Amino acid sequence: MRQLKERSGLTYRQLEESAAERGEALARSTLADVLAGKATPRPELVAAFVRACGDGLRIREWLEARERAVGSGTAQAQGEVRRQGRRTGRGPGKRRAPALLLALALLSCVAVTAWGVGFFGEPGGSGKDGGDASAASRNRAVLPQGPVQIRPVLSAGLCLTDGKAEGYDSLVAVQRPCGDVAPQQTELVPAGDGTLRVQWYHPDHGKGCLKAVTVRTGAALLEPWDDCGKTSRFRIEPSDSGGRDQYVLRVTDGGCVGISGSRRSAGAPAVTQPCDGSGNQIFTIAPA
Repeated sequence: MRQLKERSGLTYRQLEESAAERGEALARSTLADVLAGKATPRPELVAAFVRACGDGLRIREWLEARERAVGSGTAQAQGEVRRQGRRTGRGPGKRRAPALLLALALLSCVAVTAWGVGFFGEPGGSGKDGGDASAASRNRAVLPQGPVQIRPVLSAGLCLTDGKAEGYDSLVAVQRPCGDVAPQQTELVPAGDGTLRVQWYHPDHGKGCLKAVTVRTGAALLEPWDDCGKTSRFRIEPSDSGGRDQYVLRVTDGGCVGISGSRRSAGAPAVTQPCDGSGNQIFTIAPA
């Protein structure tokens, strides 16, 4: 279900409004709990969610997958949660267990069929970015795929994620402890001509890509925008530092991403600034 929501590109609010247009209830708070693994979805919620995501032709498959997961997985899931509880210090959660198993079961049962009908798209195919596959492959050949961590080399233990900058109301990219990033995920998405977009996905806020915006102070902060097509594109190049997995993030409109003032403290914002090869403009990029 999380995969389906991400592929739809819709926010929780948009999904709720889409369902309401058909006279169905799809409360944002309830859906967020389901996708976070905190609750088992009712059949009517699954049906409304699938229709809102545009996959209404396969509702029967989704509902059958739900029934199989709910009917057979409780004991196995509870055992797994007990094992996880020992590792994380959290005790077994009986409500959470079947929900976690259900999420895995629904994804495995439905994704195979979805792949066959082209729901996920074909690697290097003719999707929105398919024509740019050869150009983008230069970056993907060295950069990790899937969720990544972008870490400023001057700030040990910190990652780029969302936060607030002084004097600016919206969320922007800042450096914060890497352990505080979840459940948000960062991915590098091909944008054509060998460029990439920095995309964030958060269960509560949906998908957004970073856009360089100039604020009152004159600094160019990086703000997540819902419409990724209007956001900044980056050329991610190996840095001259010679360090492994160390890169410079060049904005195609000009400048490089760096940490404001070369600060090493949590909460310091990322900004675009003239490229000078300094340490505050060097980042490690590794699988999350």
